[in-house]
Amino acid sequence: MHSYELLREVFDRRKPKEIAAELGLSASMIYKWAEPNTAGSGIGNPLDRIEALLKCTGDHRLVQWICQRAGGFFILNPKNTPHPHSLIPVTNQIVQEFADLLHVIAAATADEKITAVETRQIRERWDELKSVTEGFVAGCEEGDFAAIRERHHKHAAAAAQRLPA
Repeated sequence: MHSYELLREVFDRRKPKEIAAELGLSASMIYKWAEPNTAGSGIGNPLDRIEALLKCTGDHRLVQWICQRAGGFFILNPKNTPHPHSLIPVTNQIVQEFADLLHVIAAATADEKITAVETRQIRERWDELKSVTEGFVAGCEEGDFAAIRERHHKHAAAAAQRLPA
C-alpha cells in the first residue's frame, strides 16, 4: 500500500478539513497528501517524509519514537535464514536481559524514590528486553533461528560495551 492510499483511508474516518484545522494547515495541503506525488512538487506527505528520514539516517529510533507515541513498540521483522545448531545462548540472553532490568529497578527503588535518570534507565532496559524477546519469538514463529542467533551476537556485543571497564 502506498502512503497516499493509507491517508485516503484515514481521511474516510476523519475529515481532512478537521485535520487541517487541528494541525493549523490548509485543507488543500491535507487533500494533496492523499494523492500520488507525480507532479514532482516536492511536497511529500508526512508518511513519505518519515520514510525518507529513516532511509537517510538508518536510525530506527525514529520509528520507535512514533510507535511509543501510538502506545506500541517497534520490532524489526526477522529475515528468513537457515536453522542454527543451538538456541541456548539466545535464551540465556533473554534471562540476562530480564535480570538486568530487575537490577536497574532494584537499584532505582532502593531509596524509595525514582529519579528521571533512573526512569530513563528502566525504560532503556525494558525496551531492550522487549526487543530481544520479541525478536526471539518472531524468529521462532518464522522458523528463522539464524536471525535470532545473529541478533543475539549483536546484543551481546552491545551489552559488553555497556559494562564498566
